[in-house]
Amino acid sequence: MPDPRLLLFSYLLLMSLILFAFMGADKRRAKRRAWRVPERTLFWLAALGGGLGGVLGMLAFRHKTKHASFCIGMPFLMLLNFAAAYLLLRYVI
Repeated sequence: MPDPRLLLFSYLLLMSLILFAFMGADKRRAKRRAWRVPERTLFWLAALGGGLGGVLGMLAFRHKTKHASFCIGMPFLMLLNFAAAYLLLRYVI
């Protein structure tokens, strides 16, 4: 059976990579004035474990950095992801 810590780390990494890619794609679409990824989708991906990817995507692509909801929400969700992972590792796994 795989190590639960490795599974948790892999899950968080995968979700972060997905959200990072979504942020990059949304930035490209914004420049082309094409169909955009809904903000709700970006926040849901962050809430489901991709907070780090959201913050890194904001910084790397300079995307959504003028929106207060993103400047506050993404770091908050990232910290929430880290806290949940810590609690899982500390008390459950």
